[in-house]
Amino acid sequence: MMAGFAAFALPFVTCMSSDLNLPQLEAVHHVQGPCLVLAGAGSGKTRVITHKIGHLIQLGLAPERIAAITFTNKAAAEMRERAKQLVGREAQKVVICTFHALGVRMLRQNGEALGLKNNFSILDTDDVTAILKDAGGSTDAATARQWQWAISLWKNQGLNAAMAEAQASNDNERITARIMARYEERLSAYQSVDFDDLIGLPLKLLQKHEDVRTQWQQQMGHVLVDEYQDTNATQYEVLKLLVGERARFTAVGDDDQSIYGWRGATLDNLQRLPQDFPALKVVKLEQNYRSTSAILQAANNVIGPNPKLFPKTLFSELGAGEPVRVIDADNEEHEAERLVDRIQSLRSGNDTGEGLSQFRAWKDFAVLYRANHQSRMLEKALRKAAIPYKVSGGQSFFDRAEIRDLCAWLRLWVNNDDDPAFLRCVTTPKRGIGHTTLQKLGEFANQYRISLFEAVFSHSLGAALPAKAVGSLQAFGNEINDLQFRARHTQGSEAALALLTEWLKDIDYEKHLYDNEESEKLAAARWTNVLDFIDWMAKRCGGEVDDAAGVSLVSESKSLLEVAQTIALLSTLSEREKDQDVVTLSTLHAAKGLEWPHVMMAGVNEGLLPFKPEEDGVSLQQDALNLTRIQEERRLMYVGITRAQRSLMVSWSRKRKKGREMVSALPSRFIAEMALNTATTKEDPRAKLRALRAEFAQRVEAEKGGV
Repeated sequence: MMAGFAAFALPFVTCMSSDLNLPQLEAVHHVQGPCLVLAGAGSGKTRVITHKIGHLIQLGLAPERIAAITFTNKAAAEMRERAKQLVGREAQKVVICTFHALGVRMLRQNGEALGLKNNFSILDTDDVTAILKDAGGSTDAATARQWQWAISLWKNQGLNAAMAEAQASNDNERITARIMARYEERLSAYQSVDFDDLIGLPLKLLQKHEDVRTQWQQQMGHVLVDEYQDTNATQYEVLKLLVGERARFTAVGDDDQSIYGWRGATLDNLQRLPQDFPALKVVKLEQNYRSTSAILQAANNVIGPNPKLFPKTLFSELGAGEPVRVIDADNEEHEAERLVDRIQSLRSGNDTGEGLSQFRAWKDFAVLYRANHQSRMLEKALRKAAIPYKVSGGQSFFDRAEIRDLCAWLRLWVNNDDDPAFLRCVTTPKRGIGHTTLQKLGEFANQYRISLFEAVFSHSLGAALPAKAVGSLQAFGNEINDLQFRARHTQGSEAALALLTEWLKDIDYEKHLYDNEESEKLAAARWTNVLDFIDWMAKRCGGEVDDAAGVSLVSESKSLLEVAQTIALLSTLSEREKDQDVVTLSTLHAAKGLEWPHVMMAGVNEGLLPFKPEEDGVSLQQDALNLTRIQEERRLMYVGITRAQRSLMVSWSRKRKKGREMVSALPSRFIAEMALNTATTKEDPRAKLRALRAEFAQRVEAEKGGV
């Protein structure tokens, strides 16, 4: 059957390959060994990955033996859709998922080798913070988050608590390492993992269990990794063990767009590839299909001072285009006003710029900045001008309190030993079980080293708690057991929706929302979110929605309990997002991978971009760190520039607010590095807008005179 499909797909894929340039074709057709595709911004990397998937299927490789690994659910969903357009339904069988989703798949399949039950829970950030507060004996969330960051970085470097303590350089690090040890004990007791474990534990599996390693190496016929420059040390080791000695993989990335060093991503992974895989084929994609030559020249100039692992220069055949503009402003408020004037000027339709006239919708504009706080003044100016906008990277649907409540219930159905989920469910909505009862239950569970749920049904619990409290706890436990049983045997969207609706009615969740909100309007909005959520869950049970988390290979009917197992991996409800006609405000980090016809970069000042921490010192060690940081900030500037398709404006202000004071500010060094022709790039959008309005008024008067 596979041979028949390959024969059928051949002319279709060959026809589609005519869209590829020569380097892209070279990357697609190299399938017998390791391949590194250096894909410059806008050079068609997703096109290369999806065509390579099609080519591998065409050659006879079973689609389920192809894995394409991405860094976000959104990227995975986009890649699956584009692969489906290219090769049809066979794309559904390809493993297209995030690194974390692949880790879940491996742990569900082989986690028992590490003492992990199949129904383990995946903790979210708030759960981790709560556990660390307990493990560190602190009530301060900010301190717990600092521990969380340190522990996460250690895990990404492949370190456990003992290793972290052994290499600690000061008392703070030693204390954090000891807290990490207690944290690891609690995760084991709760049969839970955090997001870093979804990479670290699969690595442990592959390193220590030869049978598991052999099984996965045989299963993976070819592995493709998107955004390879964003991998950390642990992810690289997982990749090496997955591909084995045959090394049939394709890494696609761009060292010039490595901007996540602060979360463990390392360019060392790019340097190690040719060392670890001497047969590595390196293909450079330098033709940019997104931006004009003027924009690319600024980008190439900015990134030029950075050391190069693999030198490349982007070029475009889209023409010179509009020159890159630089504007200065008196202060941040003035800067926001000038950016709004620029948007209105381009929107007016009288702009004479080459190829700009068709890009006049609000969604064609984006304003990018280094830090979240910079959006406030921009939002104020946009509201004043009645311009619709959205702030990218705002609160995720799954971050809303009501959705987190329901997700805790689902987690407890899946894993009764998930203590953080137990505590949230037993108190939301309230059911007469107070803090004193829960404290004594916790002491009892700690004494016997069992989970809270298991403690509820212990024969000796009656010695620690009054009979009434035990009865209430056991009623709750029986409710969870019943829901778990029904969820396991509920399949299909209609049945799932009926069960979820009945469950919400039984726990009286709608009343809980209205009782705990001052505004009925806000309570109604939250209840609407809840209804959207259960409808979305039900659709996944019916196989009506592709699983962006990549846990399910084929969109087929699943039980409600199976769908609940994937819930912690899904960060947003992508199905709810609509293509709104609004201006986008976004941090530079959040803008990576996106593009707009018109881009404005705000606050391009020294101290903001490049960002300068207040504690910067002058020691040699700090100087070295500063150099590395400046190089990453330069890559961030490069990423911002290359988001623009047709026009780019860069702005800075002479004064900025620092605390309660206004301080003098300088333009970023990166503006000078763009090496623009200042005679053609200086622009006053307010003057241009005034001229356009005057011209319009003259036309109106002329028309009146002619009537």
